[in-house]
Amino acid sequence: MSLEGKTALVTGAAGGLGSVTAGALALNGARVLILDLPDSPGDRVVAGIDATAGSGAARFVPGDLADLDAVRAQVTGLAAEYGQIDILVNNAAIYPSKPFEEYTTQEWQQVQRINADAAFVCAQAVVPGMREAGSGRIINITSITFFGGWDLLAPYVTSKGALVGLTRALARELGQHGITVNAVAPGAFPTAAEDIHPDLEAYERFILDHQAVKRRGQPGDVANAVLFFAAPESGFVTGQLIAVDGGWVMH
Repeated sequence: MSLEGKTALVTGAAGGLGSVTAGALALNGARVLILDLPDSPGDRVVAGIDATAGSGAARFVPGDLADLDAVRAQVTGLAAEYGQIDILVNNAAIYPSKPFEEYTTQEWQQVQRINADAAFVCAQAVVPGMREAGSGRIINITSITFFGGWDLLAPYVTSKGALVGLTRALARELGQHGITVNAVAPGAFPTAAEDIHPDLEAYERFILDHQAVKRRGQPGDVANAVLFFAAPESGFVTGQLIAVDGGWVMH
């Protein structure tokens, strides 16, 4: 499974699952662009990737996905600079947690903007180059919360459902151009995202009770699913979703 000569863009890749995914793409030969907030540890992530995958394997691209016009221009510029973006991983997400009726309209819109709207904008920016090349991979990181529902996360769950819909619509429309569009739905992983839960020990017991596989998932589990969808060998797979959740949700 070689990604030599490919350029990959991973949003929200300065921490959590995204940084491990970016590293895995680089170790398999891709040149990886890490798009994350200017004050994120993006430079540190790049240094770690370069140390294992070779100097120049990764580049930090500071940007704010909440500014949709700016990110469209930024990704369009990157596609022109590198000839094309071969692999787009829409990974960035925010996940405020509170009762449904306490969310403001502005909070709702902010979650949709970063989690779903930015994915739409990034895809629009990379598709022209992919279409011209006759190939491309778009991989959307959604969530198993969409399939089971989840309390206190209504905007987040809604945004992840939107990504499932975007995945299927784009797969249908872009397949004729050799572009595949797929999704990965992580389950519960021990990252900073779990800090929203007040009792982490009880939460871990809850997770293991619901999973068929009785161990906690690791970021590399998600990265492996992304690698499958990014690889040339998966060129006949599109519009699909893999749940990487230890068998929590089966569908």
